[in-house]
Amino acid sequence: MAGDTGMARKVVLLLWAQTLGLAGTQTTWIIVEPPWMPAVLWDRVTLTCQGLGTTSATTWYKDGRRWGQQGHDRLTVTENGTYECNRTGSGLSPPMRVLDDWLVLQVPARPLLEGDTVTLRCRDQWNKLITWVSFYHEEKQLVELRNGTELILFPLKLQHGGHYRCRGWLKDRQWVVSAPVTVTVHAVAVNVGRTLLFLLLLLAVFGGCHCWHHHGSPGRKGQCWTPQIVGTEWADGPPWVSPSPAPPRDPQVTNAELSGPNEGQRDPCDYDDML
Repeated sequence: MAGDTGMARKVVLLLWAQTLGLAGTQTTWIIVEPPWMPAVLWDRVTLTCQGLGTTSATTWYKDGRRWGQQGHDRLTVTENGTYECNRTGSGLSPPMRVLDDWLVLQVPARPLLEGDTVTLRCRDQWNKLITWVSFYHEEKQLVELRNGTELILFPLKLQHGGHYRCRGWLKDRQWVVSAPVTVTVHAVAVNVGRTLLFLLLLLAVFGGCHCWHHHGSPGRKGQCWTPQIVGTEWADGPPWVSPSPAPPRDPQVTNAELSGPNEGQRDPCDYDDML
């Protein structure tokens, strides 16, 4: 099952950039380093524009206005704001926020899949001056941590999607609350291993049928060869078919737990004329 999940992640990563815009038409996106969203100004933040066209076709925008020199696909951030980039042929990217707030809640800058382990972190720009941190999901408090500043969701579920924020006490200052952050969870609905097995068997059936049609005896109707597995049994099914996943465990957080009949059969050869 782990191999299927890894393959599914690669597929989602490849498709993610095409699903960021409307109906998958937007293929320009921004890669942020460090890989956390929203980015914070007190980190050394670098934005890289990815999309169709050449580097010289890149234009950056900050808060809706053209920013920096045209023709550079990488930008080092020196001011807070909302950044976008445009590539000729693939359009405008989704916005990337860079904040300079006292308190910021960050999520990993990657697609989040069901079953993942995801860390949300609450950060202050004075570095570790915050205590009594609370995390909220859709305005409902999940947990309060006296010293911790991270919330771990495991295993990630669709119902974990939504708006999150954090609240904490800045030493010798006051209670502060972060801006809300949206967490989007992508469903993993395809078992890649079983799909590949089905396609291989299907190709074997039609390939054998095609071979007999072309190499069978003259005047003799073509015959189909169908693959068979003889003399082998498995107690839990063939080894290339992943077993059903175990029931998911309850989500966990740092230092706390969240409750969180068909009319006759057709000869497969009849389909050869369709190929």
